[in-house]
Amino acid sequence: MSEIQRVLLLPHIKVHNANALSSPFTIGFPAMTAWLGAVHALQRKLNAKGYDAVKFISVGVVSHQCDLQTHKGVGDYVHSIIGTGNPLDKTGSRSAFIEEARCHLDVSLIIEYTGTAKENEDAVKDKITQLLNSSMKMAGGDILTFNLPDFFKIEAGNTKDIHKLIRKVMPGYALIERRDLMIEAMEQGQDAIDAVLDNLAIHHTATTDENTKGESTVTWSSKRKTKGWIVPIATGFHGLTELGQAKNQRDPNTLHRFAESVVTLGEFKMPHRIKSLNEILWSYHADIPNNLYLCTQNCVTKTTNLSPITNQLSTLFD
Repeated sequence: MSEIQRVLLLPHIKVHNANALSSPFTIGFPAMTAWLGAVHALQRKLNAKGYDAVKFISVGVVSHQCDLQTHKGVGDYVHSIIGTGNPLDKTGSRSAFIEEARCHLDVSLIIEYTGTAKENEDAVKDKITQLLNSSMKMAGGDILTFNLPDFFKIEAGNTKDIHKLIRKVMPGYALIERRDLMIEAMEQGQDAIDAVLDNLAIHHTATTDENTKGESTVTWSSKRKTKGWIVPIATGFHGLTELGQAKNQRDPNTLHRFAESVVTLGEFKMPHRIKSLNEILWSYHADIPNNLYLCTQNCVTKTTNLSPITNQLSTLFD
């Protein structure tokens, strides 16, 4: 019997002022940890409302629009962050503040789930709609509007089932992981930051051609090392200290540790190019021996032994 995946679609969620500072040195589309964290929070709220069996297993993120709040004036070399208008202090001056990178988003979330029977789907839809309207944030931003949730059943190998879902999220770009580009570059001797920059850099070249009259023309061309819309993405955290108690920690019952972001390469890919739903789904993976807490693709987790990959990543922080 073919494997059947049950999917919840949260279409066209418009998010205002989402956190665009996805890691200490990247700005743009929010980190994958933000999206999986939001879906996990939604599951916990559903469980608290009496839907104890509902479990969200993995998440796919499709971006329809990302409006990064930056500005580049005439003659400027770099973009500047557009700040918020904070209230004046008692002296009439602007209070000191830390610049925060923000973006406005239109995204769809594809959530693989278990624990909901067919007859309960309408009730779950109503509860999700209520939660999204009342007490939820996405990637640190406010939810303005969204289309009604919908349920799908995807049978492995059934292209009609996949196409029925994909039509709901087009046009858009699904974010997938391209860790393979990082590993390939590092195996050739590059360090982590060089591997990222080498795949993101745009190389401009000029060629000179002469015609029969001896006149020369210069033609410029631009390209990247790898085809596709390659971007840096934050996909998890690397623990820096041992697990333990921290002073004034928010949760007194959970061990804490200092950590830093894990950044790798990703690709925005149009959903109509996927053959299997697992190509765009992400889930949590904890590699405790290497102190790595990652969001990984389902297709990587199910088909690849992660130990060599995580060992490569752990060397970035030695």
